[in-house]
Amino acid sequence: MLANNSKRNNLIFFDGYCNLCNYTVDFILRRDKFKTFSFASLQSNIASKLLSEYGYALDKIKNLDNVVYLRNGVLKTKSDAVLSILFDLKGIYKISYVFYIFPKFLRDFFYDYIARHRYKWFGKRNICRLPTSEESSRFVE
Repeated sequence: MLANNSKRNNLIFFDGYCNLCNYTVDFILRRDKFKTFSFASLQSNIASKLLSEYGYALDKIKNLDNVVYLRNGVLKTKSDAVLSILFDLKGIYKISYVFYIFPKFLRDFFYDYIARHRYKWFGKRNICRLPTSEESSRFVE
């Protein structure tokens, strides 16, 4: 469970079976110098619990094919989640905010296209990601 409320501020829910999603988690972990982010797979109990609290139906949670970012009590999905995560990484990644000039439906169209093909293009794991001992403090269950 969440040890404290601070882990609710920058919590990224990702598909634990998706290789692209796991590469993205690795990308963030390497660049998150201030350990801003926490992670939970969409297949986890905490995802079911928290996302249900925010209005997602349980069957919808299990079939989510997009990243969900809980940022300061607000859920962001798809391109909004990606752009907010990049912005919160700080540094050069803040420039990603320029993509907000494009309408959400257009950004999400490209996001959905990649999401639909992610298993075909990047593969799928047989088991959900397990954090290493160094990473375990960053993952919530």
